[in-house]
Amino acid sequence: MDPERVKQQIYSLASFTASPGQGVTRLCFTPEEAQARDYISQCMREAGLTVYTDAAGNLFGRREGLDSAAPVVMFGSHIDSVRNGGMFDGIAGVVAALEVARTIGQKGLVTRHPIEICALTEEEGSRFGSGLYGSRAMVDGISPEELDRQDSAGIRKGEAMQAFGLDPEKIHEARRKRGDIKAFLELHIEQGPILQRSGKVIGIVDYIVGIRVFKIKVTGSADHAGTTPMNARHDALVGASLVVADVERIALEVGSHAVATVGSLHVKPGSFNVVPSTVEFTVDMRAPSNSALDLAEAKLSQTIERICRPRGVNYEIGRALSVDPVPTSPQIASILERHAVGLGLPHMHVNSGAGHDAMVMAKIAPIGLVFVPSAGGKSHSPDEWTEFEHIAAGADLMLKTVLELAEVVQ
Repeated sequence: MDPERVKQQIYSLASFTASPGQGVTRLCFTPEEAQARDYISQCMREAGLTVYTDAAGNLFGRREGLDSAAPVVMFGSHIDSVRNGGMFDGIAGVVAALEVARTIGQKGLVTRHPIEICALTEEEGSRFGSGLYGSRAMVDGISPEELDRQDSAGIRKGEAMQAFGLDPEKIHEARRKRGDIKAFLELHIEQGPILQRSGKVIGIVDYIVGIRVFKIKVTGSADHAGTTPMNARHDALVGASLVVADVERIALEVGSHAVATVGSLHVKPGSFNVVPSTVEFTVDMRAPSNSALDLAEAKLSQTIERICRPRGVNYEIGRALSVDPVPTSPQIASILERHAVGLGLPHMHVNSGAGHDAMVMAKIAPIGLVFVPSAGGKSHSPDEWTEFEHIAAGADLMLKTVLELAEVVQ
């Protein structure tokens, strides 16, 4: 694999952003995503792939095998970003997949199984708050309620899809059945410091944590900030703030490597001289077991009740996302390790504290997940950095693994 070509492609894709000079902002169904898709589609065609888009908006490049009806070996990652994010998250895996496909084409290799590389959309959920959307559309399907979700400008997801040339009524056509996919592989930046600290180039993931994201709404009363006595207020922000402050305690009490984050908070009416009437915020909880997640969720519910009721404020709590912890395929992990040894790549086994499309795909196919180092463990920021040589090394490992799983015949 050519690190310089990897570098050129990643910088090219980083230019498709709504926040030039302030990191990468490439949300789903936006002009920036359309530009990135056009670029990736051209790269796919140059690699000799047949390009198509499914009903959910996921982009694929397919290379036929000798048996076109055989289950496909699929690999890639996501194309979208968080707001003001880095240029490697997701895209490193897409570029690595392009490198694999290009090399297979250049060498004229023939496999028994077809291969498909993918650039999945809205893994982050930054626009509509519905993460892992592209893979969920392929595995679980998308509900009408999700298509009615609005972005910050009040645009419904279904409307955004239509403007992007997709038909929300046909989204069910994106679903894949168990048996359609022989294996799903994903290369991703680690987004943590373990590989760099350990001096390793490759992380072979054994387990992906479970994720539950809650949307919480606290409702009080909007009153005059100067004339309403303190003991007569129903301040939604005070109640919400006490809950937010307790989220850290909940994660520490649960233990078992549980983490919890409040990453979004909106206050209404949002005026300096009005007691807040409504606060909406999210709580992102992650843990390696459902039992730990169940305990964290129970503690969160108890905390909200304990804080809000005495203050005379109401609350609503609902799950926006729930994904179970997922083990990767031991068989694929063994193949990855064998080829890492053969390539002389320093490697180690790790677990993933972040969610990935692979964890959804595990419902219908064996999965393999490979990490490459993140400098300083930084991600979801403009400071995100991964050496291009490490991405190329990960692509070499993916190539060996894909060829074994797809069964090279000549």
